[in-house]
This record gives sequence, C-alpha cells and structure tokens, in this order.
Amino acid sequence: MSVSPTLRAQAQIHLCVLLWGFTAIIGKLISLPALPLVWWRMLLVVAALALLPRVWRGLRAMPWRLRGAYAGVGVLVALHWLTFYGAIKLANASVAATCIALATAFTAVVEPLLARRRFSRRELALGIAVLPGVGLVVGGVSADMRLGIAVGALSALLVALFGSLNKRLVDHADPLTVTALELGAGTLALTALAPAMPFLLPALGGDPFVLPGVRDALLIVLLSMVCTLLPFALSLVALRHMSAFAAQLAVNLEPVYAIVLAALLLDEQRELTGLFYLGVAVILAAVLVHPLLARPVRRRAGARGTLATAEDKQLID
Repeated sequence: MSVSPTLRAQAQIHLCVLLWGFTAIIGKLISLPALPLVWWRMLLVVAALALLPRVWRGLRAMPWRLRGAYAGVGVLVALHWLTFYGAIKLANASVAATCIALATAFTAVVEPLLARRRFSRRELALGIAVLPGVGLVVGGVSADMRLGIAVGALSALLVALFGSLNKRLVDHADPLTVTALELGAGTLALTALAPAMPFLLPALGGDPFVLPGVRDALLIVLLSMVCTLLPFALSLVALRHMSAFAAQLAVNLEPVYAIVLAALLLDEQRELTGLFYLGVAVILAAVLVHPLLARPVRRRAGARGTLATAEDKQLID
C-alpha cells in the first residue's frame, strides 16, 4: 500500500523534530564549554555546505546588501546557540528545552515590532499565558540552576529575533546558501567574541581553537551532520507537502521530545521537582494551543516561515 505524500511529510517533519530534540542531549554529553561547542558545530556545518556548488552559485548571485542582512541574522543565530548550550551547561537539557518553548511567546511580541504591524490580542494573550508556567519552572529547580533559566530565556528571545527577521528574508535566496552565509558569519562573530567572554559571561567561554578529544569530536560531528544538516534537508522536502499549521504544531513539540529524551537518557527527572513539570505543562499547553488560534496563513509562505523559527534548529532556517 502506497503512503500518501502528506502522511510521509508528517512522518518526516516529526523525525526532524526528534533529531532537533537530541541536540540538547548531545550538548549535555559534550564536555566542552558552550562557546567552543557551538564554534565547532557551526564550522563543520559551514565546511560541509561549502562543498556544494549550489551554495557558491547562490552566493555569487546574492546582492551585497542582502548578504549583509543574512550575516547580521547569522550573528543572532550564533548568540542563540551560545546561550542555548550555555543554559544546558548551567542547568540541564530539560531546563534549556523548556526555555526554548518561550520563543513562541517572545515572537508574539517581537514580530509585530519588527514588521511594524498591530499587535494581535491572541498573540499577547499567549505571552501572558506562559508567565505562570515560567514562575512554576523557576520554583521547581534548585537555586544553582536559575542562572541557566535566565540564559535559556535570553536564548529564546534570540530565536524570536532571528526567526522574525528570517521570515522577512526567507524568499530572497536559496535556503542552503542562506544557511551557509548565516553560520559562516556566526562562526566569525564567535571567533571575535571569544577573547571577551571571560569578562562578559565566564560560564559560557572557552578557547574555540583547542581541538576536542575523540569522544567530544565524534559527538560534535553527530550534532552537526545528523542533528543539523540532515533534518534541515529533510524538512525542506517535507514542507512541500504539508500545511503551515501542521508544520508549526510539529515544531512546537520539540521541547516535549527533548524533555522526554532527557528523562530517559540522562535521568534528569531526579534533578527536578513536580513544580517544574507542572510549569512545563502550562508553557507547552499555551504554545501548542497557539496554532489553533492563529489566523490561517498561506501554505507556502507559512511553511517557510515555520522553518525559519525551528530551533537547532534548525534549524536555520
């Protein structure tokens, strides 16, 4: 019996989200600090994309002004990944994944400002609805994890910023070229930022030029190729055969996958209380209800916009 394109696309997008969920787990297993972890991840993805003639053709055809816009977004992407993995190191994978769920609420506030449009009451209600969940999450972790929550919330805000900007630029260039340009610019930004990290956020710093050990190197390759490039390519295929609503709903499940994987593989539930998981339930309920209340959007533009905000995404988008 043949499988319909829509059903196949749904299975593909959920596989992508599952792979993105593993990024938090792998980030916890890698012993490197956040900055070298992200630097090596981005460098490997850029190196792989640089092997594709399609990327270079797209780059040559891109106007300089558009290159600058994508490079600026790439800096935000790098800072997002830096703070995301910083939250994992400062707290754990479950906390970082929960914080990323706040990106939808932040987007409800950030996107109207960037697009210069009126705020939606439904979107503002979403932002308010997640606040009790945030309070419960903070109360459900030990005091030494709360800096991780703050860094994770900053990471979610950065997702909202670069996701909203990518939505405005998404139709102007080839997606693989955009990814290579953004991550290349992000790698350069982290290289420039590295000397200042001991003074800004020492907990996230580290020398990016130190070669990782064998175990860390294998995990970074897995993170870069299997959890970044593979789901990105697969999601481009899946989004041709599914609605923006279905894609958004699947992407919003990423924290669920990550938290379940963290409990199964890292035994993180022992570090967290019932209040934390109650807060997670409140946040995820608000985030998952959001696509149901959002106004219908055109399939093609909406689906591409969803990819632009998917995490680790990435995610990029």
